[in-house]
Amino acid sequence: MAGIGFELRKLMKRDSYFSLLQAYAYAGIISSGPWILSIIAVLFIGIISLKVVIPPSLISQFQTAVTYLMAASLILTGFFQLAFTRYSADRIFEKEHYRLIPNMNGVILLVTTVAGCLAFPFALLLFDAQSLLFRILFATTFVVLCNVWIAAILLSGLKAYKSILANFAIGYGVTVVLAVALRFLNLEGLMLGFLVGQFVLLMGMLLVVYRNYPSRTFLEFDFLRKGRVRHALVLTGFFYNLGIWADKIVFWFHPYTGNPVIGPLRASEVYDLPIFLAYLAILPGMAVFLARMETDFVEYYDKYYDAVREGGTLNHIYDMKDEMVRMAREGIYDIMKIQAIAAIGIFLLGRPLLRLAGIDELIFPLLYVDVAGASFQVVFLAILNIYFYLDRRKRVLSLVMLFAGLNIVFSILSIMAGPFFYGYGFALSLVVAIFAGMILLDRDLGILEYETFMLR
Repeated sequence: MAGIGFELRKLMKRDSYFSLLQAYAYAGIISSGPWILSIIAVLFIGIISLKVVIPPSLISQFQTAVTYLMAASLILTGFFQLAFTRYSADRIFEKEHYRLIPNMNGVILLVTTVAGCLAFPFALLLFDAQSLLFRILFATTFVVLCNVWIAAILLSGLKAYKSILANFAIGYGVTVVLAVALRFLNLEGLMLGFLVGQFVLLMGMLLVVYRNYPSRTFLEFDFLRKGRVRHALVLTGFFYNLGIWADKIVFWFHPYTGNPVIGPLRASEVYDLPIFLAYLAILPGMAVFLARMETDFVEYYDKYYDAVREGGTLNHIYDMKDEMVRMAREGIYDIMKIQAIAAIGIFLLGRPLLRLAGIDELIFPLLYVDVAGASFQVVFLAILNIYFYLDRRKRVLSLVMLFAGLNIVFSILSIMAGPFFYGYGFALSLVVAIFAGMILLDRDLGILEYETFMLR
């Protein structure tokens, strides 16, 4: 994330309210732009398609299929995302840039093989009521989406964040245009438009990577070699993505809240729309998270470890560590404050906005809870980010496993407790994970100097 930090610090040094606003806007767009574009694009396709008299049932089938493709591809590639990010960062640090492209191709080959072996039998055998074309499009889209996440990882390592955002905008722009243009093919047309848009997105990101890091070797699997794989990161990526989607999956497949939509895929009418709308409300929190963590915290993080490496005095090391801890605490508190303000704004304006958009106001109580849960997720992400900087991989793994496990258990209990408690499982699992993370983080930062020198 260093590239973002440099850009944000440059904007903030101009010492004006406008430059500060620019910095936070830039941080918000970079951190949240891609997934906001994806949510808006899929919702927009549904709205436009309804205007041209495509049956609502087909729109529901398309949106459900895309949601499952997103969820499953993120969970599957979670095994590779963080581990390959660390591998790429290590290779860049060691000046082994020539290994990036061959090993990215290796990851893509491995992911494509695994995703294809899972997706094609699943689609061909379990969507027996759908056309063969739809089944092929569904499985192919899953494979392409898995590769999109892998390409985005390496592009992040190149600090090409604007390229990521630009490619997502182009890819989802193509998705919307083609999905609307091919609507006469009904569900198959919508899926084909989405697939082509994702393929354009993937090719655009790969082009940026290949242009920046040419290599004479096409394929390597060095990332799998002993000593190169960070096993804790392999599991962390999986459990984090599983935790994010756990409550949605529980609501989809629980007999009280889920309904069949297409093939084996189910959806929850009562839960899906509020939770996805809630994620649109965390843009301010994500902006503050990125701006504070990647500027103030990173500045003193660097100063602390520079003092350790360069033989600074003990008092100077203590001072830099205290400042780093202070910035971490202030960053987390600022995220809480800004996200609380954003949540209050949603609570005050939610009903008029829902009414304006033609959405049933009955979802508002659940939206209230989901906005709180999504806001807690930003705080949880900030705690994990600090631990990643401290390279405490096992600590991060324990926290994401706690979050994923609690989200499953609490979501099931919330359904059993009745509609009034829907959404509380997601929110409470994050509250417990945040509480545990803060206690552990306070303890770990308190003994940071000891561990720094003992582990050298």
